[in-house]
Amino acid sequence: MRAAPTILHLDMDAFYASAEQASKPSLRGKAVIVGGLGPRGVVATASYEARRFGVHSAMPMGQARRLAPNAAYLVPRFGLYRDISEQVMALLKELSPLVEPLSLDEAFVDLEAGEVAWDTASALAVGEKLRADIRAVTGLTGSVGLAASKMLAKIASEEAKPDGLRLIVPGTERELLADKSVRILPGVGPATGDHLRRAGITTVGEIAEAGADELVRLLGKAHGGHLYTMALAVDERPVVAERETKSVSVEDTFDVDIHDRVRVRSEVDRLAERCVGRLRAGGHSGRTVVLKVRRYDFSTLTRSETLRGPTDDPAVVREAAARLLESVDTTGGVRLLGVGVSGLADYTQEDLFAQAQAAEAELAAAASAADSGPDSGDGGVEDEGALVAEVDEVGEVAPVERRWYAGHDVRHAEFGPGWVQGSGVGRVTVRFETPGSGPGRVRTFRVDDPLLSPGEPLPLVGAAE
Repeated sequence: MRAAPTILHLDMDAFYASAEQASKPSLRGKAVIVGGLGPRGVVATASYEARRFGVHSAMPMGQARRLAPNAAYLVPRFGLYRDISEQVMALLKELSPLVEPLSLDEAFVDLEAGEVAWDTASALAVGEKLRADIRAVTGLTGSVGLAASKMLAKIASEEAKPDGLRLIVPGTERELLADKSVRILPGVGPATGDHLRRAGITTVGEIAEAGADELVRLLGKAHGGHLYTMALAVDERPVVAERETKSVSVEDTFDVDIHDRVRVRSEVDRLAERCVGRLRAGGHSGRTVVLKVRRYDFSTLTRSETLRGPTDDPAVVREAAARLLESVDTTGGVRLLGVGVSGLADYTQEDLFAQAQAAEAELAAAASAADSGPDSGDGGVEDEGALVAEVDEVGEVAPVERRWYAGHDVRHAEFGPGWVQGSGVGRVTVRFETPGSGPGRVRTFRVDDPLLSPGEPLPLVGAAE
């Protein structure tokens, strides 16, 4: 254990919801809930105003709507959140070469390794400056914990929420932990907590009093021994700058089970494209393609195929996922699909055979189109905000309604930037406001209004009006 509180833990406050409030002036100070809005959706983040109603992360969205029926319910904008996260992580990397991100909105920093803090006073100064810099750069707030270990720094940041700083003075850790619930320790979830409660252990101090032998008897050698050490406030885990990425995957849960095999194949193709996008963004390639299918009865099947070498070619991943799909019975309906790539490497071994096949298929399709006239479409669902095409009874392509997601950005040729407040029955309601404006005016349009188009998020700080 260190003699100074030079490990910092940063946790952004209600990150997704706070980002939405910052970008939408009309939602500031109001209950905002971000997550999947379908009947099977779950809450990703709830603003502090929504938490007063009992809404919390991972709660089923249906339950959240019952608790907070008047809250604003928004679909996540992960592109915006990633951009903000990059700004925050850049600030952390200015403090130290040892930054360990845990998620988009959370990270550990070893201040000693960056030679920016060496005692209590210097650590406090760094923490306060970091909070101010985050607010200046992103317009959002984060809570900071400072301690001599990772476990204590994380506990401190949780106690500092929202928008605060908490420093745990070295030497006071055991006294601080003694009266706290066992659930505060890493690795103690509901099941372990209940097991300890049945043994009469409900606080961290009682774990320490029980002794190592009793904890090992209750929870096993590895888990029990580790928990006893944590209860003594001993945590020697270092801050690790780089975590090895083992796999990249994406998945979607559908509001209504998919029964149409063509639609299932279309969704798998779309997920494969998204997966490769993430793969390339991380500078990786992979050699094992994995397909995940959760069927109507909640049974979950996974299939995998190992390629001849690493690839980041979307056509190769798409075709491999399609082959895996052929071995899965989906006739009863599909509620979730996922595509992943594992066996990651930093180089690619181009699959020339697959590329040749793809090129041949494209030439054949082009020749067929030239012979038969206009394209007939494939009935697939395109990306969000795009116009989808369906084939009608006489073989002509007919446009159908665009999909406008609550909370997502739009731009109107006359009224400028805004965001979708809601849509349905052929109409979409848009509130026209920007991060730097006051609450904006609401207008309603047809979903196919040619003057309305998907927009890009505006920066939260210094946005143009």
